[in-house]
Parts: sequence; structure tokens; C-alpha cells
Amino acid sequence: MELFDGMPAPVRKAWQRSLTTGRAAMTRRRLLRAGGLAVGGAALTACGIPPAQTGTGGEDPRVKDLSAKERTLTFSNWPLYVDVVESGKNKGKRPTLMAFEKRTGIKVRYSEDVNDNNEFYSKIKPQLAAGHDTGRDLVCLSDWMAGRLIRHGWAQRLDPANMTNAVTNLENRFRAAPHDPGRQYSYPWAGTAAVVAYNIKATGGRKVTSTEQLLTDPKLKGRVSLLTEMHDTMGLIMLGMGVDSASFTDDDFDAAVDAVQRAVDRKQIRSFTGNDYMDGLNRGDIAACVAWAGDIVQLGFDNPNIRFHLPDTGYLFGTDDMLVPARAKHRANAEAFIDHYYQPKVAAELAAWVNYICPVTGAREAMADIDEELADNPLIFPDEDMIKKGRVFRPLSEKEEERYEGQFARLIGA
Repeated sequence: MELFDGMPAPVRKAWQRSLTTGRAAMTRRRLLRAGGLAVGGAALTACGIPPAQTGTGGEDPRVKDLSAKERTLTFSNWPLYVDVVESGKNKGKRPTLMAFEKRTGIKVRYSEDVNDNNEFYSKIKPQLAAGHDTGRDLVCLSDWMAGRLIRHGWAQRLDPANMTNAVTNLENRFRAAPHDPGRQYSYPWAGTAAVVAYNIKATGGRKVTSTEQLLTDPKLKGRVSLLTEMHDTMGLIMLGMGVDSASFTDDDFDAAVDAVQRAVDRKQIRSFTGNDYMDGLNRGDIAACVAWAGDIVQLGFDNPNIRFHLPDTGYLFGTDDMLVPARAKHRANAEAFIDHYYQPKVAAELAAWVNYICPVTGAREAMADIDEELADNPLIFPDEDMIKKGRVFRPLSEKEEERYEGQFARLIGA
């Protein structure tokens, strides 16, 4: 049986277009397991692990960059997070990646083995902690996990001289990254946005405009879903309570957990999900939810009842970031790869397939030649109003990560 058999057409088409971004990790894992393809793994914390020994500028003096001699690159990314030819003689080929290989002569070993941030971290942590090569020259992780590697000294500092496109074309709002000030170690592959979404047919024509409405509106009782991603769900809930997700306290987080717990106890919340909420939202079983913007773009192509709203209190903005692990042997090749994807035309081709926020200046104009509708979509190229409403989830200490993730796991019954 095909993996997508039995899904309603709009949901199937949305999944087939893209299962993208680190924020969709839980659903990827569920869907892949349903097809017998998932890799098991347990989340591990970083507590008590000493940083790898690094030299000036984040470069390990024991590692020689072999890029000039070995024209190869191993890149670990999320499943279906790059443009793919879906039919014809080139079915399965990755056009933008192939263009990089042709232009540079660097052969890419592309692996879709990042199925969950914590799961992937558990794979590479032993090597990093021991000061060994992970076998990967480039990885793509959600911003908070990228920040963890940077914090432990497990990422190599990038050389801007090798990435003139990236340095020039990175949009200004992506430069101020709390987990990587000045973007010394990482560059965004794509931006993510957690927003409020709803099926206007299921709500009887009523708009859903806030997380407070999700948690308290009796007309939505039993038809609301929240995400299993702690940062996005709790960040958005705290914003709805008037708390800045970039500077919240333990008390603020506790209050947000209590608010969600009350909604759970009243059976206001139907479920906590990855982006398998798409099926329920499409049918109308889920009337409203916290959603990832890229999913809503894709689902909306085939279901005109799907809507989204940016709460007046703000939405949760994040990135999935590329970084070079400590002891990787082909950093310059990785830098060339990052630079390739910061060419506006290439960035537009990628965004046209994944439909998530594009971090590259000039890509919107390039997108107009590919798809004018996508070029005008604020969920891919945010307008001024959307940019102003974006908020980040502040970096967490090791102790805070353990505390907040534990509270959230208990809340959702994980």
C-alpha cells in the first residue's frame, strides 16, 4: 500500500508537496512509522557533557579541512525538505542540489536522517562529546537545537569570505538570532511560523483570532488541537497571555501550562499533534488549532475553507538552521553549499517546493517568475504586518530545558 493511500485528496496533495521543517518532526515520525520506515531513538539531554576542545574561531586545531582535495559533502536534513522532481524521467532528482554539484564539482551525499531534533541529537552526541567526527559536514536542525550545539562548542564557526551570497542576501530580521548572535555558526534553511488556523466551514463562518479563543470558546469545545512542539505551543500561548516569549520567567511558563491544563480538563482540547492535524482540519473535525504556516499554505491550495490568523499578540517565529558540526572535515564545501542556496533564484526554487518562510533577500522577485501567487503569499514572503508580529522563543539553559520539556510532556500525556 502506498504511504498516502486513504488520505483525503487535499491532505494527500499537501503531504506529497512537502512534509517540511523541523517543526513537523512528530508527524514525520508517525507517518514514516506507519509505512515501516522510521528509525527509533530516545531523547537525551546534554547535562554534564563537557564542550569539545576547539581552537580560535571555533576551529578544531586537530582537524584539517580536506575540502580542496576531497570534493564531497555529507548533508543530514529532514525528510522531503528539498525540491524534488515528482514525475517524468527525472523523478526523484533534486534540481537545486544537482545544480550545486554541476556548478562546483562537489558531490553531495544527501541524507534524510533528521526525523526529530532530540532523536538526531542522541545519534551524534556521543561522537561530539568524545571529540570525534560525526560523519556529517552539514546538518539542519531547529534553531533551539542548533543553539544547543553552538553552546557546547560543537559547531564550527563559518568563514564569511566563503559565503558572499549568504552574507549579502540573508534578510536582516534573520541576522539577530538569540541562539547564534551575528550568525557566526549557522544560517537558516527556512523560517517557520506557528499561527492560529481554522476551518471556516467548521466554525460556522466565525473567525478564530486568538489562543484565548482556542482555550476558552465553548463553541469550539472538543474541536481544538495544539502542537506537540513545546516551543511553538507554549510560546504562542504565552504571547496570547501578554507575556513576551523572548523574555518569560518560570512563573510565566507555569501560568501558561495551567491555562492549557484547564482547557484539557474541560475537554476543550481534542488533541496534541504534529502536523497530522491537517487531516482533521481539512475534514472539519478540528475546527481550529495552532498550526505551522507552511502546512496551511499547502492545505489551502485544495481546500478554500482553510484560513489562518496572526494574533494581535504575535505569532511564534523560528528557523531551521544549517551548521557544520565540530570535527567535520569539509567545512569549506559546506560553506559553498550554504552560499549556493542564498542565491535568490535558487532560494525561490526551494521555497516554491517547501512553501515555508524564505530567508533570502531577492527571492520574492525571483519567485514571481515561478509562481506569482506564491510570491504574494505572506506565509512565504512575510509582509510588514507579519514581520512586526513575529516573536521568538528565548534560548533555554540546560536546567530550563529539562524543567519545561518535562512539564509540557506531562501536560500532553507524552
